Amino acid sequence: MRKVVLVTGATSGIGLGLCKRLLAEDSELHLCLACRNMSKAEAVRATLVASQRTAEVTIVQLDVSNLQSVFRAAKELKQRFQRLDYIFLNAGIMPNPKLNIKALFSGLFSRNMIHMFCTAEGLLTQHDKVTADGLQEVFETNVFGHFILIRELEPLLCHSDSPSRLIWTSSRNARKFNFSLEDMQHSKGQEPYSSSKYATDLLSVALNQNFNERGLYSSVACPGTVMTNMTYGIIPPFVWTLLMPVIWLLRFFANAFTLTPYNGTEALVWLFHQKPESLNPLIKYLSATTGLGNNYVMMQKLDIDEDTAEKFYQNLLELEKHIRVTIQKSDQQCH
Repeated sequence: MRKVVLVTGATSGIGLGLCKRLLAEDSELHLCLACRNMSKAEAVRATLVASQRTAEVTIVQLDVSNLQSVFRAAKELKQRFQRLDYIFLNAGIMPNPKLNIKALFSGLFSRNMIHMFCTAEGLLTQHDKVTADGLQEVFETNVFGHFILIRELEPLLCHSDSPSRLIWTSSRNARKFNFSLEDMQHSKGQEPYSSSKYATDLLSVALNQNFNERGLYSSVACPGTVMTNMTYGIIPPFVWTLLMPVIWLLRFFANAFTLTPYNGTEALVWLFHQKPESLNPLIKYLSATTGLGNNYVMMQKLDIDEDTAEKFYQNLLELEKHIRVTIQKSDQQCH
């Protein structure tokens, strides 16, 4: 029986790199690409099928920043599949990131230089906006849309015979001090990306507390610093050209500079092969690359207490309740 793997955000960057590697690892997979842009998804599907002719690759349209789209995609997936073995919750945004030049230059000449480059801590601010669902865009895309997807797909994920897996693309940039339960959508702060990634770490811990008994396991992985469309948008291309020699050099002192999507997916692919019962739910798995370009996986304890994780989960359930009522009302008005 083919394993069924769903990957969100599969048309570029880490998502695309992951799909290529998964098929190279197991050409008998049924890989389902969950993507916003269907023409891009079709092109990616054709490339993947050409590289692994025995694989089965399908597409579902999904925009995690739009809850109607999440409900539609979940309904379609429930019609197509009887179970999902893996969901890689990878789609994410960092909208209009602005580099704090002052922080960059003061960091360049401090002992924190390597840490700063590895985590982008204090370097990036983003201007968030509110979606049609009335939610902060980064929160909805990176956290809540995926949460609703999991809730909708519970019947395909919770099995007693063999476990299903949730694997989140998190970040070394997930910082406790950028997140608060009182403002979980980060509407008042300037680092919604960091807040959203800390929120996914919290959610992963809470999902394990609530679902392990039902055969569903969750893990978080960080791809490291990878050059993708998201990264290239942070600073002008000529600055990247100037910085690249420095970054290549820094690889000899810091292992977070994975640089390519292939290297960045190391921890995600490693998790794909692990028995979920053997994994520690309070660990984040990091893709790492040596100065000479060899890949390996590191482990880092999550900076999380389980009570906060559970409170956050309950807050999400409350928000879900509210959203469902709102959607129901608007559907009734339309009819």
